[in-house]
Amino acid sequence: MRDGEQTPGVSLEPEKKVWIARNLDALGVDVIEAGSAVTSEGERDGIRAVVKENLKAEICSFARIVKGDIDYAIDCGVDSVHLVVPVSDLHIEQKLKKDRETVKSNAIEMVEYAKKHGLIVELSGEDASRADLDYVIDVFKAGVEAGADRLCFCDTVGVLRPEGTYDIFRRLVTELRVPVSIHCHDDFGLATANTLAALKAGASQAHVTMNGVGERAGNTPLEEVAIALKYLYNVNTRIVLENLYPTSKLVSRLMGVPVAPNKSLVGDNAFVHESGIHVHGLMANTATYEPITPETIGRKRQIVLGKHAGRSTVEMALQGLGLTATGQQLDEITKRVKCLGDKGKHVTDADLMSIADSVLGRNTEARIKLIDCTILSGNHATPTSSVKITIDGQEVVESGVGVGPVDAALNALRKSVSGVADIKLDEYRVEAITGGTDALVDVWVKMSRDGRVISARGSGPDIIMASVQAFVEGMNRLIQEKNGIVKKP
Repeated sequence: MRDGEQTPGVSLEPEKKVWIARNLDALGVDVIEAGSAVTSEGERDGIRAVVKENLKAEICSFARIVKGDIDYAIDCGVDSVHLVVPVSDLHIEQKLKKDRETVKSNAIEMVEYAKKHGLIVELSGEDASRADLDYVIDVFKAGVEAGADRLCFCDTVGVLRPEGTYDIFRRLVTELRVPVSIHCHDDFGLATANTLAALKAGASQAHVTMNGVGERAGNTPLEEVAIALKYLYNVNTRIVLENLYPTSKLVSRLMGVPVAPNKSLVGDNAFVHESGIHVHGLMANTATYEPITPETIGRKRQIVLGKHAGRSTVEMALQGLGLTATGQQLDEITKRVKCLGDKGKHVTDADLMSIADSVLGRNTEARIKLIDCTILSGNHATPTSSVKITIDGQEVVESGVGVGPVDAALNALRKSVSGVADIKLDEYRVEAITGGTDALVDVWVKMSRDGRVISARGSGPDIIMASVQAFVEGMNRLIQEKNGIVKKP
């Protein structure tokens, strides 16, 4: 939560820090670096709030080799300090305007000071990957003699290579008498590889962040290291693997940093399949195209439809909706799905069900119909929406408020069907926008009811009405399924 929170544009209030810390603790993280106490009073409030949680994990504060930094950490009541000393000549001469011996002497003094005040000390060499390794080891040995409990080699700008990392850590663990940590950045996309190389060479601790958040290109992702250790190296950790995805989603939401769809393990696409060849293999054995099951990290497999979908993909998707089709019907449904995909559309569950309705000759007239939707929003007004719908011909009028006009409209719709169904909005995103003031927007929603999840889409020049259209379509499908309207022909 320190290096991760240094992601550009991210600032966590104390309650958010506590929320994340609780989840990291439940995940099985051994040490939580809750922040840098010298940063601000608000940062200190956040660190103190985490300390008060009395978590199982050791709570740490970042500190420079400056007495004031350590004093602030002591005042926050943390268990340990991550005491960082620049060790490359570039940092020593250009940033600190000092020399090697002065920096080493300052490091020794601050280690002794922190130990005297009862803190666990992890002495960290900043920019160690661009430093003279002999000097790094000299500083580390002096730090251990002064009382440092752990040491950390920092690849501050991500320039390590896995083979070089292994050699460095073999030397470090051979010459030093205390646990050694690896701290990597992902500037060249090698953070996980370098971290695993260090652990293989004998490092006993890895500095990681959830989703790989952090400065510039970020830090080593916790989820990648934990899963790689387990499934590639057969090494168990105390990480509760099934908590990885829920924790990933929480961190992404609270930090406001979306996870890339193609991000390993926790990205939206990590366990999503479209290709007909792949889905055909999955139907025989999921291991054909999945190295681990999605349930391992608290996820579920998804089958999506588009132009790459084959007969097997469509058949599996229909089964998930409780539908079966003859061979000829399946061919026709597949043809129409591909046609929609060729137009650049993301084929939602609602789209598939509409196509199936037509091909299978099912009459599924919408139970919910939107009659009117009005929005009140402005600089000084709470966004408010009023909707008029009919449910099975019965008129319902409801209003709702929200943080914005779309939120207000969807809240009003949820309230309007509360007597029929408890429907939740799980995900909402704008998938495509054309240019110009009359831009066409494509809204995609994922909704759920009693554990059943469905996706739907709405399009148009008005983002509010496109959102309402998608939500009404999804509500109809969820209510129809729950009440037995979706049946096998």
